[in-house]
Amino acid sequence: QAQLLESGGGSVQAGGSLNLSCVVSGGTFSRYNLGWFRRAPGKDREVVAAISPSSGSTHYGDFVKGRFAISRDNAKNLVFLQMKDLKPEDTAVYHCACEADAQVCGTGQGIQVTVSS
Repeated sequence: QAQLLESGGGSVQAGGSLNLSCVVSGGTFSRYNLGWFRRAPGKDREVVAAISPSSGSTHYGDFVKGRFAISRDNAKNLVFLQMKDLKPEDTAVYHCACEADAQVCGTGQGIQVTVSS
């Protein structure tokens, strides 16, 4: 089981930007699919973005619409989520997670992102 820790959250006004980071320890980072999901009060969990082990493939939730970018640094065991043009509806707790062999190998405790109008 891997351990994941997010950083970089906070509060921003609508139209602003935030950059999230997640450091992963344990296991073989370069084998993991990595992703971000979010939970907002009263809403279902949403997958925000995902990236393959080699960064050759990325996937985004429909609501992202070109505003976010996921990336990773396999040398430093880091995964990033760059968010721009943030909207109040992006307010949520953001979690990073890893997957290996079709199973979740760990999930971070989450970090709050608050976007005010």
